[in-house]
Amino acid sequence: MIRLAQICRHPIKSIGFEELASAPLTQGRALPFDREWAVLHEAAKADALTAWTPKMNFLRGVAGPELMAIRARLDEGARRVTLSHPTAGEITLAPDTDSTALVAWLRPLWPLDRPAPARVGHVPGQAMTDVPEPFVAVLNLASNADLGARLGRDLSVHRWRGNLWLEGLAPWAEWDLLGRTLRIGGAELRIEQRITRCKATTVNPETGAVDADTLGALQRAFGHQDFGTYAMVTKSGPIARGDQVEVL
Repeated sequence: MIRLAQICRHPIKSIGFEELASAPLTQGRALPFDREWAVLHEAAKADALTAWTPKMNFLRGVAGPELMAIRARLDEGARRVTLSHPTAGEITLAPDTDSTALVAWLRPLWPLDRPAPARVGHVPGQAMTDVPEPFVAVLNLASNADLGARLGRDLSVHRWRGNLWLEGLAPWAEWDLLGRTLRIGGAELRIEQRITRCKATTVNPETGAVDADTLGALQRAFGHQDFGTYAMVTKSGPIARGDQVEVL
C-alpha cells in the first residue's frame, strides 16, 4: 500500500522548512503558504514583485548553503514565522512588515561575496516556486533511501525541499507515474514532470554544510540530475499524513 508519509512546506523561499500533519489542497494551486514569501537580493532585476519571478532574483540555498539549516514554523492566522538556525538562533517576525528584521537576521548566514539580502517580496496568490506553474512537489522515500545507499549515508528528505513524500513505492517508481493521477485523502493530483536538481541538495539541512554529492550520484546512476516530480492539483480536498495514496 502506498501512503502519504510526510507533508512539508517552506513559507519563505529557501529559508526554512516546516513539517505538517495535514493541509488543504486547492485545484490549480500550490500547497498553502509554500513559498508565500521570498527574499530578494541587491542584484535582483525586479524592484517589487508583481508576478512570478525567476529564482535567480532571490536568496537560495545553492548560493548560501547555511540557509539550508533554517527551520520554520508558521502561524497562518497571524502571518508570523518563527525561524531557527544552529548558529543564528531564533527569530519570530511577520514577513509582510518585518523585512528589515529578516534581512538583518539573514545577513550573517549569507556569503559576503554574493549580492546582499535586500527585501522581502510577496505576490498574493502566487507561490514563489522555481517554476511559474502552481505545482506541488511529490517525492518517493524509497528513492531517497536508494540514493543515500549509493552514497553510503542517510539523506534527509529536507535536502530536496519537496512537499509530499510517498511511502510504499519501489525506488524510482515515481517515474512511471508521469501522466497519472493520484488520489490522496480528499484531493487528486496529476503527475506532470520530473524535477531537475541543483547543488542545494548537496547540503546537509542539519548543519548547512556541503557533505554529499547528490548530483554526481544521480548522474552516475541514471545519466541525469532529476529527483522527484511536479504535480498539479486537479481536485480540491484535505490531505493528512498517513493517508492512503491511490493511483487512478
